Amino acid sequence: MIHPTTHPESPESPKSPGGAGGAERTLVAELAERIGRRVTVAGWVQTLRLQSTMQFVLVRDHTGVVQVTHRKGADELTALLEGLTTESAVRITGRVVANPVVKLGGLELLPESVELLNRAAGPLPIDEHSGPEPRLDWRFLDLRRRPAARLVFAVQSTFEQGMREYAYGAGCTELHTPKLMGTASESGAEVFRLDYFGGSAYLAQSPQFYKQMAIAGGIDRVFEIGPVFRAEPSYTSRHATEFTGVDVELGWIEDVEQVQRFEEEMIAHALALVAERHGEQIREQYGVEVRVPSTPFPRVTMEQAQQLLRGELGWDPEGAKVDLDPEGERALSAHILRETGHEFVFVTHYPASIRPFYHARPAGRPDLTLSFDLLWNGLEVTTGAQREHRYEVLVEQAAEKGMDTAPLTDYLNCFRFGCPPHGGFGMGLGRMLMALLGLGSLREAVFLFRGPNRLTP
Repeated sequence: MIHPTTHPESPESPKSPGGAGGAERTLVAELAERIGRRVTVAGWVQTLRLQSTMQFVLVRDHTGVVQVTHRKGADELTALLEGLTTESAVRITGRVVANPVVKLGGLELLPESVELLNRAAGPLPIDEHSGPEPRLDWRFLDLRRRPAARLVFAVQSTFEQGMREYAYGAGCTELHTPKLMGTASESGAEVFRLDYFGGSAYLAQSPQFYKQMAIAGGIDRVFEIGPVFRAEPSYTSRHATEFTGVDVELGWIEDVEQVQRFEEEMIAHALALVAERHGEQIREQYGVEVRVPSTPFPRVTMEQAQQLLRGELGWDPEGAKVDLDPEGERALSAHILRETGHEFVFVTHYPASIRPFYHARPAGRPDLTLSFDLLWNGLEVTTGAQREHRYEVLVEQAAEKGMDTAPLTDYLNCFRFGCPPHGGFGMGLGRMLMALLGLGSLREAVFLFRGPNRLTP
């Protein structure tokens, strides 16, 4: 039920006699089922075509656009329609009629009453020619006016639902871990420090330590979908200072392959749901075909990837890189797609020198880690690993990296009293949407972007 937001007699909210009152709202997408009936629609004025004899008003809600058609006369309805502005919020009651001449679904609405709920000021601050920064400044208008922008969040909801369904079905417990920490998580770099009752606190870079604490606490499998903060002064198209992370941790694993199998099956399940619900819309709005991947995904060790890239694929980065840069990730993914038809590839066994101290290492290879990144269409979307669960080894590996273990006391205590083997991964939700929809920037994949130079709106 839609209720007026201002008093009916307010000069800012004029309405014609016989207004909608408490009439039930009909969505534009439902109008084809109500031809010949009296309905009430509520939405925004998209376009006004006020001619000498006819008035045409396109009204948009989140499901579509309908044409309101009225013959001009010496009546109050005519005056109300003439007084509308683009993007004003309105409620209109009238009769749905079929008209094959109308391009918008072959029907129109003949109005009986019009209620102006909120007049939009003019001119509008953005239009279809506005660049990305103005659109971010006026994000609510940008979302309202572009169906493709709104579709991102319908897809996001379905993708999250699919991941949750799989995780629950696999025996996971959903956690909500603290985002305020007394010590910096994982390392002392790239953290936001804030005042905390005269002392210092930090915004969590990751729920990593808390996930592992849950495993040590006897919760066999856990996951969380929540905010992550990184004080990283990066201005690339795929970085943000705040983003939504999808984190999973599995206890009592036998090897890191078990973690990778969990992730690929979870992604396949979620993408199947997205394809079912939104495949046609995604094709229409983005020109992208949602492909539900088969499993297992291809696996390539970092050593193999480096050899392939530097040899056959001609990757030649500056310096002796032991990691992959974005160009290398794209080249490797393109090669895997050509060779296997897969959009996904796991890159495994990263050097210990570029991985956190808590990543487990293969027997006899202390220079490597049992870790992986997942690339999707050339974009790194997740990082995961088997964790080192033995206290003495953890302390040794932290010392090897020159870390002070005093701030890590609470974390390290989890491993002193029988913590089982475990592993997990962290996924960037926005990056998944980027890869899924073929978006050019993370800014398009989040509701309100946060970066080094953006804290508003």
